Amino acid sequence: MDLETAKNRIEYLKEIIDQHNYFYYVKDDPQITDQEYDQLMRELIQLEEQFPMLQTPDSPSQRVGGEPLPYFEKVEHQIPMLSLGNSFNAEELRDFDRRVRQGISGQPRYVCELKIDGLAISVRYENGVFVQGSTRGDGSIGEDITQNLKTIRSLPLRLKQPLSLEVRGEAFMPRKAFERLNRIRAEKGEQLFANPRNVAAGSLRQLDPKLAAERSLDVFIYGIGFIDGVEVESHSQGLALLGDLGFKINPEMRSFDDIEAVIQFVEGWTEKRSQLPYDIDGMVVKVDSYAQQQELGFTAKSPRWATAYKFPAEEAITRLEGIEVSVGRTGAVTPTALLQPVSLAGTTVKRASLHNEDMIREKGLMIGDHVIVKKAGDIIPEVVGVLVERRTGEEIPFSMPNDCPECGSELVRLEEEVALRCINPACPAHIREGMIHFVSRGAMNIEGLGEKVITQLFNHQLIKNVADIYFLNRDELLQLERMGAKSVDNLLEAIEKSKENSLEKLLFGLGIRLVGAKAAKTLSQTFLHLDHLAAASEEELMGIDEIGPKMAHSIAAYFRNEEFLQTIERLREAGVNFEYKGPRLEDIASDSPFAGKSVVLTGTLEKMSRKEAQAEIEARGGKVVGSVSAKTDLVVAGDSAGSKLKKAQELQIKVINEEEFLELLG
Repeated sequence: MDLETAKNRIEYLKEIIDQHNYFYYVKDDPQITDQEYDQLMRELIQLEEQFPMLQTPDSPSQRVGGEPLPYFEKVEHQIPMLSLGNSFNAEELRDFDRRVRQGISGQPRYVCELKIDGLAISVRYENGVFVQGSTRGDGSIGEDITQNLKTIRSLPLRLKQPLSLEVRGEAFMPRKAFERLNRIRAEKGEQLFANPRNVAAGSLRQLDPKLAAERSLDVFIYGIGFIDGVEVESHSQGLALLGDLGFKINPEMRSFDDIEAVIQFVEGWTEKRSQLPYDIDGMVVKVDSYAQQQELGFTAKSPRWATAYKFPAEEAITRLEGIEVSVGRTGAVTPTALLQPVSLAGTTVKRASLHNEDMIREKGLMIGDHVIVKKAGDIIPEVVGVLVERRTGEEIPFSMPNDCPECGSELVRLEEEVALRCINPACPAHIREGMIHFVSRGAMNIEGLGEKVITQLFNHQLIKNVADIYFLNRDELLQLERMGAKSVDNLLEAIEKSKENSLEKLLFGLGIRLVGAKAAKTLSQTFLHLDHLAAASEEELMGIDEIGPKMAHSIAAYFRNEEFLQTIERLREAGVNFEYKGPRLEDIASDSPFAGKSVVLTGTLEKMSRKEAQAEIEARGGKVVGSVSAKTDLVVAGDSAGSKLKKAQELQIKVINEEEFLELLG
């Protein structure tokens, strides 16, 4: 067979195999027998082996899993993957509806979807070809799991149209695949897996793609992150488009105009969820219209136009064998229940939250009690009640310690606070937990420097504060358990890379009391340099939006503490960046034609990509939104502009072409 004939045959085989994959894995409607499918696949693999130059990344043959990876690369999401706010009952859904109606013009329509209990993923296609897949990570940065996702046969490697887009979905393990896997492990005498979700997440985070290929994972795509060249005006319209492109969309999606109909629908699934061939842990309710979503906007952590309704938590009865107290990075002393192991929502629970001393007192907990444990939001185990009638008289009362269990200092209860607190700044728990927070994803994001490694370093007295991390050397790290040469080299590289983080990451990592990630970003945008923030008075700090008197006092007190100032100087000596690297407020000219304006980009621009145009607008103080509404100030219309242009004209919103846009940019 000559090269041209082989090329044509390979293209035909790829197309026909993709078609049968779609019918089998997406539509659950196989068109040929397994033997016929295997014959087509064998022929394709043989031809690609004979003509390796004709093998492409989107070939169905690439789903079997490639060579093991040394590590996962980081991926920055073009559009952040935000988490959703939660609702736990009908009244909270009604509250969500009230907030939505107060924030939009017109009436909302809601889309309800099953909340698949799996691993959130983001998948990018260029000209219709799958090029990259990643985990959610911290919402901004995930891990590249492209090779593992290629092994999921319901995820298309080539779309039915040559579009460039990023989609969001949930990878999961069907119940039958999970049961089959556990049967095999039982036959081998291996430990059984606790639940399908853990297996799915663990499989996709395996460095060997062949293992992921063996796990029979599946995926539902539930949304569009971004898309080029196509106008989409609603979530339901977007789902229909995704289905047309060849993605597997959950068939149980429904839409409603009334929140009471939404409540009836989600409560019905509370009872029916056990009938599904996969696990769900709730329902997702979204405002359908993209224009209304844009009106509602976002909080720092989640969209205002969506909520996750969590099913009532499963409960179990077990015995309280003891209560352990621990000290967090802010000095708060938290009690934790030590339980007789019990199975709950697919996992074995041995510990549960008790929150604080008042909760123990209110519930009348005694060591030895039989207690009711549930999973709060199907995540964190919590003790919710005591079975007093089962007491034998041998139960032991519990009281919180007077002294810190870590450093022996007297514990105090600050004004207006429930928690007991250790206020000794030299407390080992403060320092250790503070360092764990410093290296976490939301802060300095030092890969490989997790809780266990930090604890080892601290216990070996190799680090005493966060600045010491930047003075670690290779020989010291090689002393640690399970730290080989390659791991150490990767860790040192990650530490070095973290020096380049923008100021808000460092500021959040320092763990200043009451300063969260959003406040850290606001402070960084305002002061631009850590030294400027350190010199600010409480009055200056309170002049900033969202910075109240308590937070201002906490910040000012931090920068008056000599020990903290010494740490900052050591960080400076190590070369850690103290400057804010994002868009600066003073760079946004007040006379910019885009300052404070809501801008929609539509159609195709010749001189720049849409992403470049968005960056130019935002650098001049504008905000690019996805849909035209009454609140839109300006529409930039390129070639082949469609429904957005028409709607802008109907609403009499100012429209400019690309040439006029470039003139405004200067």
